[in-house]
Amino acid sequence: MSVFDLTAQSGRSTIVAGGKTKTWGINGPILGPTLRARRGEAVRIDFRNTLDEATTLHWHGMHLPAKADGGPHQMIAPGKTWHPEWVVNQPAATLWYHPHPHGKTERHVYRGLGGMFILDDDQDAALSLPRDYGVNDIPLIVQDKTFDSGGQLVETSRRDNGMIGDTILVNGTAAPYLDITAELTRLRVLNASTARSYNFGFSDDRTFAIIGTDGGLLSTPVEATRTLLTPGERIEIVIRMRPSETVRLRSYPQDLGLWGARPQTSGANDTADIIELRAAATLTPSPNLPGRLNEIERLTTDLAATTRTFDLNNNRINGQAMDMARIDETVTVDTTETWEVWNSDEQAHNFHVHDVQFQILDIDGTPPPPELAGWKDTVYIPPGSGVTLIMRFTEYTDPTTPYMYHCHMLWHEDQGMMGQFLILRPGQEPAYQPPTNEHHH
Repeated sequence: MSVFDLTAQSGRSTIVAGGKTKTWGINGPILGPTLRARRGEAVRIDFRNTLDEATTLHWHGMHLPAKADGGPHQMIAPGKTWHPEWVVNQPAATLWYHPHPHGKTERHVYRGLGGMFILDDDQDAALSLPRDYGVNDIPLIVQDKTFDSGGQLVETSRRDNGMIGDTILVNGTAAPYLDITAELTRLRVLNASTARSYNFGFSDDRTFAIIGTDGGLLSTPVEATRTLLTPGERIEIVIRMRPSETVRLRSYPQDLGLWGARPQTSGANDTADIIELRAAATLTPSPNLPGRLNEIERLTTDLAATTRTFDLNNNRINGQAMDMARIDETVTVDTTETWEVWNSDEQAHNFHVHDVQFQILDIDGTPPPPELAGWKDTVYIPPGSGVTLIMRFTEYTDPTTPYMYHCHMLWHEDQGMMGQFLILRPGQEPAYQPPTNEHHH
């Protein structure tokens, strides 16, 4: 068993000119360590909260028991510890962890809590992919913040979307650069912003290869010059560089399907440098990417036992705000379901489901583009659009503890765009008791 000792703590980080920023972090002043585990491996987290308020840690993208999920039902009071355990049983993928306290998630993530959780398996390890962590396999946790003249974090007006910052950080660093030492470099990019989406591309418009998304490797590499990443989503890209060249990873203006003032207030019109890549004079040779990456088992609608519909509007799902006392859906274990998710709102929303990775069957009736054809746990849905998702619920049942589904634009989640579901054995009855005091453990 791998045991990870994690401590939520307050600290000070030198990020921008003006002064040391008061931040929160895991095992340090901002963000947290990259955790790593192999498929089949048992893991335990020993998580201690030394902050002055209760928080949680949610393992975003992880298939695990509901009691270990780290959502709003697993609050850890100041000075208390939490010890979730599970066995990793899913493909190699770039996952992450972040707090999930009901009504306060945006603020806790904005202050700096979060980190990557990378899963490995034999299939990924057998491929000739860049995998020397920190050398040619690099995590990029991308976030936007706003700072005052003294270097302190500012919680800006939320408007429609949530906080849109004017300073881009990568791994907690402003104006970052990366020294490139190999011909091919794998960038594991996480949009850990609370509201801002990014349309990633390079300053010279070069093509890059998308090899993986939220739930793991794609079937084949997908060539691209731009890729949209909304809050909570991850993407693995591979870039080829020549000796001594420099290029910037940028975010370009994006079409989120918004109109009026919303593209401006959501940051969709912005161009921003993310990180500068600086190639060494001599680069380590890299083999070409394999043409086949992964055999993805396709889930088909004839397998689906149930179809559920979800309407996202006005920070509500199906007209209801999140209520910790209400179970919204009950699912039977070892069944496949299709979820039709519609954004009938005028603002941007995406949709994240806990415990499972899903496949996108269609976007407004059209099959997804190749880069969205793998396993996903978070999907963007423009205003006036709908997606059909298919997912299989396996292994874990719990009549007392729910999982969540919600918009991952965290202000929307905090305002009520979230629901909860139980996974039950056939014939099992819910036995859910709403928490009477969230500060437990």
